[in-house]
Amino acid sequence: MNPVNAKKLMPCLYLYQKRAVAGPTDRREVSLNPSGLAENYSLGECDRLYVMDLSETDQEQEEAMDILREICAAAVVPVVGGGRIRRMEDVKKLLYAGCSQAVLDLSKEEQAAVLEEVSLKFGKEKIIAAAEGPEQILKKQQEIAAFASEVFLFHGAGGREASLVSPVPVTPFLPEVSLDKIMEMLALPNIGGLSGQVVTENADNIGAIKKLCLENGIFVTQFRPLYRFSDFKTGPDGLVPVVVQDAKTDAVLMVAYMNEEAYERTIEGGRMTYYSRSRRSLWLKGETSGHYQYVHSLTADCDMDTILARVTQVGAACHTGSYSCFFNEILSRSQKAGQHNPLKVFEEVFSVIEDRKIHPKEGSYTNYLFEKGIDKILKKVGEEATEIVIAAKNPNPNEIKYEIADFLYHIMVLMAEKGVTWEEITEELAKR
Repeated sequence: MNPVNAKKLMPCLYLYQKRAVAGPTDRREVSLNPSGLAENYSLGECDRLYVMDLSETDQEQEEAMDILREICAAAVVPVVGGGRIRRMEDVKKLLYAGCSQAVLDLSKEEQAAVLEEVSLKFGKEKIIAAAEGPEQILKKQQEIAAFASEVFLFHGAGGREASLVSPVPVTPFLPEVSLDKIMEMLALPNIGGLSGQVVTENADNIGAIKKLCLENGIFVTQFRPLYRFSDFKTGPDGLVPVVVQDAKTDAVLMVAYMNEEAYERTIEGGRMTYYSRSRRSLWLKGETSGHYQYVHSLTADCDMDTILARVTQVGAACHTGSYSCFFNEILSRSQKAGQHNPLKVFEEVFSVIEDRKIHPKEGSYTNYLFEKGIDKILKKVGEEATEIVIAAKNPNPNEIKYEIADFLYHIMVLMAEKGVTWEEITEELAKR
């Protein structure tokens, strides 16, 4: 649930030399793990995350884009990117890294100069204009109206004036201010949300701010359940079983139980809370181990007597230290040699190729390719691509299947050589 016209609260992450720092002009280190920090921000109740690249050289920018990809993969909310933009290609890098939108600072000549080009190339909805104050918005009204979907006001003190002159919604960046000031700013009709220190420093309390917004008649996103606990068919003990699944891997992690209080706390706090039948008490998963489970979705089955929880699992789900509680095989009827799950075969073949690289096997063709190096691998990729073209002219459809399989094998050898995984490839395809 994320209505377009709801006010959005957005923490900021400033990226400099592979670290998260305090601000554009304050290079004090905040975290050595920017993607972990981004995940922590996004697993709260924020609506999106702003990441500003403070790179000073082309090399730093390339490194920052790699980290930005990690941030976009880790965050469970949209990521908005900005920073070192000098040409259209830099906006493309931000969007291809996984950012939902790119921010162009109109106070920087080179960024203002490409506003129209990138808007026409990627779409107005992908572009946010940034301004230093209301005067700049007034001066650039026509360009903003034509080529941007929103304005970030980096110096938020003029938020009220900016909201009056901007042709699109304004998000002011505010320092730490009182709750009254937050409510006053968000109540303005053309204010799209808030960002800056006031949100970043209160990233853990965004839920409380949103609750206050609702009490003041300000429309914000809030994750409310479509079903009350009383809608479920509970067992004699008043509990509902919960099947827990990893949202990223689809692996079934564990089964636990909820009573009404555990259900409410899970929804309110965003972390899985259960009822322990042995201890007869509430149980916040990860409270002692740090292996929290963050909620992606809760879904009821057809009989309304079981919940499927899709989560982000931190660490291991099982008390034994295993990733999943399900590891004691009882029976397997897949007795055919070479039996494979068709949906997992890419990962299975790729894992064998990676193993060959780490543990060479005499007579292995895969090891032969690794020993010959990148030029030989690229030569084979090119040859196999040509074979696909030739096979496609053949009326027998089987031939092209064989050639595509050969091509994909050599592509996987190339991926292993360059350190690229299928997960990264599929994530990139999903972004497009």
